[in-house]
Amino acid sequence: MSLPPERASELKQIIHNHLLKINIHGKIREVLAETVREDHGPAHRSLSEADFLHALQHRGIIDDVMKDLHFTQEVLTDAEPGSPPKPATHFVDQNITQLKKTNIDPSRRYLYLQVLGGKAFLEHLQEPEPLPGQVCSTFTLYLHFRNQRFRSKPVPCACEPDLREGFLLEIHREGLGEGGKMADGTTMLSLCDPVHLVLIKTDTSSETMLVSSYFLDWRTVLCSPNGKTCFAVELMGVGSECKVPAGVLTVGLELYPPLTETLSADIISTQQSLERQRTADKERLFLVYAKQWWREFLEIRPSHQSKMVKIFAQDENGVNRPVCSYVHVLRAGRLLENPRQAARFVSLLAHEKAPVVGGGGVKQEQWCTLMAFLCRVKGDCEDHATLLCSLLLGFGLDAYVCLGTKAKGNPHTWVLTRGTDGSITFWESLTAHRYVHRAIDPDAPPLVPQPKPSSPYRTVGCVFNHHTFRANCQPSDAVELCVFDFQNQSRWKAMSEEALKSVCAPGSTTSLPPLPPLCAPSLDPAAASNQLELEMRYLVSEQRKDLDLATVWDDHLSYLLSSALSAYELERCTGVSCGNEEFQDAVRRAVPDGHTFKGFPIHFLHRNARRAFATCLRSPFCEEIVCCRGDHVRLAVRVRVFAYPESACAVWLMFAVKYRSVL
Repeated sequence: MSLPPERASELKQIIHNHLLKINIHGKIREVLAETVREDHGPAHRSLSEADFLHALQHRGIIDDVMKDLHFTQEVLTDAEPGSPPKPATHFVDQNITQLKKTNIDPSRRYLYLQVLGGKAFLEHLQEPEPLPGQVCSTFTLYLHFRNQRFRSKPVPCACEPDLREGFLLEIHREGLGEGGKMADGTTMLSLCDPVHLVLIKTDTSSETMLVSSYFLDWRTVLCSPNGKTCFAVELMGVGSECKVPAGVLTVGLELYPPLTETLSADIISTQQSLERQRTADKERLFLVYAKQWWREFLEIRPSHQSKMVKIFAQDENGVNRPVCSYVHVLRAGRLLENPRQAARFVSLLAHEKAPVVGGGGVKQEQWCTLMAFLCRVKGDCEDHATLLCSLLLGFGLDAYVCLGTKAKGNPHTWVLTRGTDGSITFWESLTAHRYVHRAIDPDAPPLVPQPKPSSPYRTVGCVFNHHTFRANCQPSDAVELCVFDFQNQSRWKAMSEEALKSVCAPGSTTSLPPLPPLCAPSLDPAAASNQLELEMRYLVSEQRKDLDLATVWDDHLSYLLSSALSAYELERCTGVSCGNEEFQDAVRRAVPDGHTFKGFPIHFLHRNARRAFATCLRSPFCEEIVCCRGDHVRLAVRVRVFAYPESACAVWLMFAVKYRSVL
């Protein structure tokens, strides 16, 4: 029986781990020593391999090895010729990524990064080892390096997690016509792009948590003999725990092909020192300028002190960076088709405020780097707004992030776009809603009709994007009175674009995190929809069984619900409702005279069936359908999963019932 290379290596790893576990090397040494002593004498002959194997078998060593080593043969049926192999681990990885063979170009330079295990994750010191088949929390490691992104297989959370992965990173040259040349030592020394490591914890209910975000300078491998090095990386926590170690990863680096002449360690440390000094000089000059600009802004009007004007923001590692550095021109390739679909995608990333230990009602300050936000697939309103603004800039719109407050005075962040005709549109990044802004003229005569506010925003303090920052210096910062004429210096005080460019432009400083590309969805929408629908049917049947009610499914009615769910998602994307008439007509034909039809649609951002079902049952309308009693009751359920980049998904679920009305 032939095995594919990835299964063969997996099998070798299982056998290797088992042999280490039973200390096979120690036992072999003992048997070898005994055998040599027994055969040693005046008439001794040389010990052959067959003699040694016989000795191992005689002492029961081979039987001990085979006794606990079990394999189950997987047989692929004709119906599932392309189904992915089952993971060797005891938990299920929902996002299985098939490994593909990579053809290594001998004319290009590569960096092979190996993660050789973790240790000292003390938060999981008391965590028991999960039983086979038990659902457990997992760690997943994500990498980004020069426009290349990778993720590890999830492993169970433990004090010493078994994170063992290898990633082949291509080191390519930049510049016109030089992309195909092999990068030499000098070129690689000048590449200051770090390898961004993001560690994510996923709990048993599929909730994700950012554990650590680390920037690895890989250039130490340039001075290593044979182009190989291995060292420990201490991962720090995030947010309020950014000074507390989260754990340690052992990392190995290997350069392929190795350099013919390695660089000295002094050259590398000098280069790193120069880069740090250059970055520190630029940041210090910008800080001096920002303080002067802020003093000038306060001199315009004393009330400006209380306006929502924010020049710097802390990232997940507690580093203060200009807010403009969080926005980039981000093009999604063919993953997103238009600005409204981009807004829908951003709204599907879950909203969660930065976690804080303790109470007090104080909001934890944390703007995430784009890589950390995408890997975690959730973040605060600032993360959503900066990502949406970046995508809208990529689609060629004149987009800005707005900092202000909502109706109840709570701080909030949203996006604004300006049309060529001067029209202003607000984009709510958490919901993908759009609002056309029309300012009220406070100097107009009383009888002149004024536009009514359509947006939920109350005040705006400043707006910014990747190269501009403008503070609102109008007499009132109320959104309904605000005129977004950014060229008018009496209404908006701008920072110097050159000053912003010195610290926010890509490559301007080594402290700026690199911009990752968006990843295509790894989810199969049809398979995910079918799986979730089967789970929902089971949960409904169990719920009704507890009430001593029979469950009869109407497959035709279930199929008809698809058009409604498709129309709901289309409306969320485009803002246009269509297809409702056809759905209503189909339902009328499917429900006989004298019968009643009830339906309950609901929307989720996750694919956890039990969580979704528990949420549905909190609604009296859904409970009425699921627990329906009557004559000739026929139930229906339909699930539609719509896949977006970064494995974000819109899950639409609809329960329905038809039954004969009995008076």
